[in-house]
Amino acid sequence: MTLRQRTAAFLDTPWVLNFIVAVIIFNAIILGMETSKPLMASAGGLILLLDKLCLTIFVIELVAKLFAQGPRFFRNGWNIFDFVIVGVSLIPGNGGLSVLRALRILRVLRVISVVPSLRRVVEGFVTALPGMGSVFLLMGIVFYIGAVMATKLFGSEFPQWFGTLGQSGYTLFQIMTLESWSMGIVRPVMEIYPYAWAFFVPFIMVTTFAVVNLLVGLIVNSMQDAHAEEGNAATDAYRDEVLAKLEAIEKRLDETVTKK
Repeated sequence: MTLRQRTAAFLDTPWVLNFIVAVIIFNAIILGMETSKPLMASAGGLILLLDKLCLTIFVIELVAKLFAQGPRFFRNGWNIFDFVIVGVSLIPGNGGLSVLRALRILRVLRVISVVPSLRRVVEGFVTALPGMGSVFLLMGIVFYIGAVMATKLFGSEFPQWFGTLGQSGYTLFQIMTLESWSMGIVRPVMEIYPYAWAFFVPFIMVTTFAVVNLLVGLIVNSMQDAHAEEGNAATDAYRDEVLAKLEAIEKRLDETVTKK
């Protein structure tokens, strides 16, 4: 086994992965402590030192992955994700780039690439994006129609909520989230327009209970597909490994028979 193969096997061991997850969580706590002025005043030097130590560990892990995988490193989307996150952390945060210091908290996102269950969630979400685009388009059409109707129906009496197309759209979005929709908006409107419920109730049924649940269904379905693909890939890898071992055993048997 070559040095690259040994390095790759070492990085894939459970205790190394668990150690990286622990460092990510510890680094998240450290970055949170940096926002506390009393803590920074009393132990700022130690906190910054621990932050640099965590970043050093991330850099070492990234360099080890680059060495172990070679050009294949950049064929994996999660590797590129880690590379960008760590690269942003290495940008100096002095002068005009001081705002980039706040981006160091993005290191916490590395836990997504390390924990398989979180990877499946993100992969499922990304896979669902094309289907979600159609649902968002449908929701946009529904909102536009509802905003035009609400502006014409209720804009004269309630200009603060439905005075313009934009205000109507924002109010309808609040109603879709069910945030103070009844006592805060709909009932005051119904005091002047008693049949306003005939507009708002169907709108809530379509947007909140139909379209949003459709989005959830798409994401869940994509997550299941991503999980199935990962399971199939693991099965194929195991099968290839078994076949390789059988071929090696068969080759040794043939060599033994030939010698005899």
